[in-house]
Amino acid sequence: MKAILEKIPGYSVFGKMVSTATFRHSTITFAGTFANGVFGAIFYILAARFLGPAAFGLLSVALAVLTLTSDIGDLGTDTGLVNFVARNFDNDETKAKRFLKLGFEIKIAVWLVILGFGIATSSFLAEVVFRKPELTQPIKIAFVGMGAMLMFSFILHTLQALQKFWSWSIIQAGTNALRVIMVLALLGFGYLNLNSTIWLYIAMPTLGFVIGLYLIPRGFLKVRGEKKIAREFFHYNKWVAAFTLMAALSSRLDTFISARLLDAAQVGLYSAAIQMVKIVPQLVTALGTVIAPKMAQIGSIEDLVRYLKKTQVLVFFLAILGVMAIPVVLYLIPFLFGSEYTASGPIFAVLLFAMLFFLISVPVHMSIFYYFSYPKLFFWLSIVHLTIIAGLGWVLVSRYGAIGAATSVLVAQVVGFIVPALWVIRQITRRRLRKATT
Repeated sequence: MKAILEKIPGYSVFGKMVSTATFRHSTITFAGTFANGVFGAIFYILAARFLGPAAFGLLSVALAVLTLTSDIGDLGTDTGLVNFVARNFDNDETKAKRFLKLGFEIKIAVWLVILGFGIATSSFLAEVVFRKPELTQPIKIAFVGMGAMLMFSFILHTLQALQKFWSWSIIQAGTNALRVIMVLALLGFGYLNLNSTIWLYIAMPTLGFVIGLYLIPRGFLKVRGEKKIAREFFHYNKWVAAFTLMAALSSRLDTFISARLLDAAQVGLYSAAIQMVKIVPQLVTALGTVIAPKMAQIGSIEDLVRYLKKTQVLVFFLAILGVMAIPVVLYLIPFLFGSEYTASGPIFAVLLFAMLFFLISVPVHMSIFYYFSYPKLFFWLSIVHLTIIAGLGWVLVSRYGAIGAATSVLVAQVVGFIVPALWVIRQITRRRLRKATT
């Protein structure tokens, strides 16, 4: 049988791919991500179906504010944790724990600052920015929940740095499964509404953080000397933080523009389409979880090229599967979300192509962050991304509604793949030439 399979074109490349540690670890994270995505999808389907398009649209805007402030408040800490903890834990565990303690302290301090600012400006954001006064209370809850998101993210990225992929997978899928159980309970007791759904959303990361503390190295808060490594940490993180700020805003700007220009029901349709493609960013996270620490440990440029080839084959294969799934999802929309959401089908298709470009960008992006250690590139790229979403998005949403917002996201993701890929190819060529002349 093996002899027959070896005659199939491309079998040797596929065989090498599935035999790698990256593929095995990716299988674990993909399984966890799939379970997490399923439970997450059920949560959003239930919320969309029983809240209705208008309330679901408001929920989506509030959660966009929550995730935006969480990403901004991270200040690049998560990327720094993966980079420095992965590099140091095997050789200098004390230094690795110092990075953990510093990252934890940064997250707590930032949350307290942004919480005060957020509570004070919630009414302004709801009434002036979004022109929807009913968003005032949901936005306040979102700022409270930002702390839970930051702490849960701390746990996840620490597990990633330590390559504890089973724990990384189980804690995410478990909290999302519990979230589904609780939303069904709220529905059964008649307490499911906009505000209770947001409180439920942020309660699960809080529980995940508490559980996660038992899964990461204990005693990291007791180590001293975190100030000694602060300069190294912030030197690396400054461009990551700048990039994160721009990327966090641009990745939600389509929702914010839609909330400003469209009514709540149309925002609900767009938000439903976003949820349908959310499995792709989760796959990106799963794949990046495996690739990032391995990129940080690669030594030579030739090893990088070999690793890039293997991972690029994997993401192209996953992208093809994504395209094949489009007809199935379009058929299922009215059955899962309800007939009110049928119009979200074309929006979903455009957004899916955008997310698939994001998926095939993963190996290139990870190499820039963790092999070349040049996050500065993504700061400038995020400005381009933000400009596309803000400029082109505003025009297209004004003329074509939600489908215009999806189109602007597609254009931005195509650019986000092409520019880094050309940069990496150029760097590989340069280093090979330099090595050949020495």
